[in-house]
Amino acid sequence: MPATINIHEAKTHFSRLIERAANGETLIIARAGKPVARIVPLEPPAATILEPYGFMEGKVPDDFDRMMEDEIAEMFGAK
Repeated sequence: MPATINIHEAKTHFSRLIERAANGETLIIARAGKPVARIVPLEPPAATILEPYGFMEGKVPDDFDRMMEDEIAEMFGAK
């Protein structure tokens, strides 16, 4: 069962309550003993999925760094 905190205490100790929520605790805010709001922890952001090193191995041509070099040189007026 989540802890119930009255509004006055919640206003007075707001940063502490946020810290408790950040640590995974759910809290209920009550007015005159009746629950009116809930402070809940957010889910952590999804991890970025990186491709494993070498995932393009065998798919990049050997002359990749020289591909279209004549066309590119011509565009820049080198030839």
